[in-house]
Amino acid sequence: MGSIKSYRELRVYRSAFDTAMEIFEPTKNFPPEERYSLTDQIRRSSRSVCQAIGESWRKRRYPKHFVSKLSDAEAEDERYDHILAQLVRMANNADRWCNF
Repeated sequence: MGSIKSYRELRVYRSAFDTAMEIFEPTKNFPPEERYSLTDQIRRSSRSVCQAIGESWRKRRYPKHFVSKLSDAEAEDERYDHILAQLVRMANNADRWCNF
């Protein structure tokens, strides 16, 4: 751990960041009526895990704050589960989304 100089070097951060980018790309192709509500929610949720990890790293001098921020990141992962369920429903009903 001593050789890590930035939270961006953490595997968990890199994984969260890669996942955020994977989530971001498909939202570019959402139907126009979903571009602002669903797209915004998905993008915010995907970024918030990375933000919470960064905040926890900055608070690591204070164990309680560190753990609190990690808990925030964990709570966001639950949002990922919800978002994933929404994406699966959309994929299973692609005809509804693809008819313009």
